[in-house]
Amino acid sequence: MSDDQNEKPTLPTAEKSHAPRDGVAPMRARPPRTSVRNQPLWLVLAACGAVVIVLLVVSLCSGRYHVPVREVLGILLQPLTGQEATWSQNAYNVVVNSRLPRALTAILVGAALALSGASYQGVFQNPLVSPDILGVSYGACVGAAISILLYLNTWQTQVFAFIGGLVAVFITVSIPKLMHRRSNIVMVLSGVIVGGFMSSVLGLLKYVADPDTQLAEITYWQLGSIAKVNYSVLSYTVPAMVVAGAVVIAMRWRINLLSLGEDEARSLGVNLKVERGVIIVASTVLTACAVSLSGTIGWVGLIIPHVARRIVGEDNKRLIPTVALVAAAFMLLVDLIARCLTGFEIPLGILTGLVGAPIFGYILVKQRDV
Repeated sequence: MSDDQNEKPTLPTAEKSHAPRDGVAPMRARPPRTSVRNQPLWLVLAACGAVVIVLLVVSLCSGRYHVPVREVLGILLQPLTGQEATWSQNAYNVVVNSRLPRALTAILVGAALALSGASYQGVFQNPLVSPDILGVSYGACVGAAISILLYLNTWQTQVFAFIGGLVAVFITVSIPKLMHRRSNIVMVLSGVIVGGFMSSVLGLLKYVADPDTQLAEITYWQLGSIAKVNYSVLSYTVPAMVVAGAVVIAMRWRINLLSLGEDEARSLGVNLKVERGVIIVASTVLTACAVSLSGTIGWVGLIIPHVARRIVGEDNKRLIPTVALVAAAFMLLVDLIARCLTGFEIPLGILTGLVGAPIFGYILVKQRDV
């Protein structure tokens, strides 16, 4: 037989792709799905920033005393436009002196906790690490409780809380040095030890506190609130938060290298002692500043990095800037709910727990096969 006879007739490729089979029309090829992870970083940040601005304006408008959006925008833009005041002095005081410092504090606290949480999770290679892993929160609570027992004022309480958080971290960092072992697991275990010790000290301080006045104030401070924050408090806290946040954002690509593990990072020329130390110190300052402003607010530094990862992926170069804006929007929303949901103000720590725990559970269920 000739080669022409052995060769079986075949349909052209185009005809194969469109030929019906068993009377069923073939499925058309679907276009590739567009994902937020594939979008440019500036576009993602612009969208998140727009959400933050919208929530900021809504926060300034809403409350027991409603201020129209037009008046809020006029009050905020008056220094730039020189517009003649068409609003009452009461509306100006509510927006500028009451709600604006509170909204700015919510943005700063949320961004600080989320930045420190994302950086800790990258450095310690553990997605369950939260900002208080080194005992910062408990140390800050001890400092604030001491200040309350000494009958000091609000800004002195925040200074004591900041110092207490730094002292707790100093003890945590000193334990691995005394053991001559500086691995991540030893650092985390040291934080657990210091956190447990500070928790016991806090319990002792609450036991000796006056049950009618001091105990209630310590408990309320632990639940988290930004109702007493003013511009004078922000004036000495914001610079430290801005500098520490800038350090974390600038070193976000180094966190990618540290998250590979100690051996891999060393093989890539990373100075583990210096770079990990700088990131931990900057993250600790962020956490201490946030806790000194608002008290203990849980779940923000744990769940917001996971939410941001579902938006932009695992790359810390995209994650770190995004997580700050997502957390700022989240805290603005939580503070808005705390002020407007009922006739009295709900502590922020309670709301973040009620909202954060279900969100984290949902994320775990969605990632069960990963």
